[in-house]
Amino acid sequence: MKSLFKPKPRTPVDVVRQTRDLLMYTDRSPETKESKREEKMLELSKNVRELKSILYGNSESEPVAEACAQLTQEFFRENTLRLLINCLPKLNLETRKDATQVVANLQRQQVQSRLIASDYLEANIDLMDILIAGYENTDMALHYGAMLRECIRHQSVAKYVLESHHMKKFFDYIQLPNFDIAADAAATFKELLTRHKSTVAEFLSKNYDWFFAEYNLKLLESTNYITRRQAVKLLGDILLDRSNSAVMTRYVSSRDNLRIVMNLLRESSKSIQLEAFHVFKLFVANQNKPADIVGILVTNRSKLLRLFADFKTDKEDGQFEADKAHVVREIAALEPKGP
Repeated sequence: MKSLFKPKPRTPVDVVRQTRDLLMYTDRSPETKESKREEKMLELSKNVRELKSILYGNSESEPVAEACAQLTQEFFRENTLRLLINCLPKLNLETRKDATQVVANLQRQQVQSRLIASDYLEANIDLMDILIAGYENTDMALHYGAMLRECIRHQSVAKYVLESHHMKKFFDYIQLPNFDIAADAAATFKELLTRHKSTVAEFLSKNYDWFFAEYNLKLLESTNYITRRQAVKLLGDILLDRSNSAVMTRYVSSRDNLRIVMNLLRESSKSIQLEAFHVFKLFVANQNKPADIVGILVTNRSKLLRLFADFKTDKEDGQFEADKAHVVREIAALEPKGP
């Protein structure tokens, strides 16, 4: 008779609780029989896949807001996220991918108009230390990196990472020999420095000296073409952002910075030249140029004017041409400043 009755479907809360139990088992049971362990891991994979299906929907149905809210609330009610992050290395590749997508989605889920993931992470901010350290683990870097980028959508989390000792590590992570991991670290670095304007401006103002010393040396003067190209593009984005106007003024008052940017202007790569131009024009546009900046521009005037005479973009770009014309006029009109 039992077969006539279908088992009661599991609620989102049930799925989270069972997932949590399985994660606790995985976390604590290194010496379990292999067969039992495999069975539990299989069950865990199935649960994580179901969490993903509830949050994202599947080929048959769209996600249901109420189910997502229940899942999110239960997920952050206890330490499911911590368990999932800690156990991630023990999961198979597909389950890691599913788990990463679950964590990503949960950062955006609102419960009664609140991003409860943000509250949870503020109370468990040390989880960011684990995610960042993931860049040092080839197998985990891309999963933890993707989770990290989603977590820093929350301003308080981004602020923690920016102000932590980890920030300096990104200059090395960006140059890791594994291309995919280096690119992932660069994407996170960019997100940290562009998403939350006021937090970034405060960070750059407080940490100007060491940050730009590292940025210049390790990124703009890197021997790696991709690193240089990404770095000069990001530098332009940072300096051209109005929130960073004070930082920009300081940056374009430095002869060392000008020297580096002028070297980038001479690169054979068109894309690096173009991005360097967007930074260089800020030095030229500065109405309060220090005497040594004026001196360098005057000394190199003929070289710069020759360079810009042949300087073109692949596609027609009216704004670029206008900027270039302005830069040429400014340089041509410069007079050396007295001592």
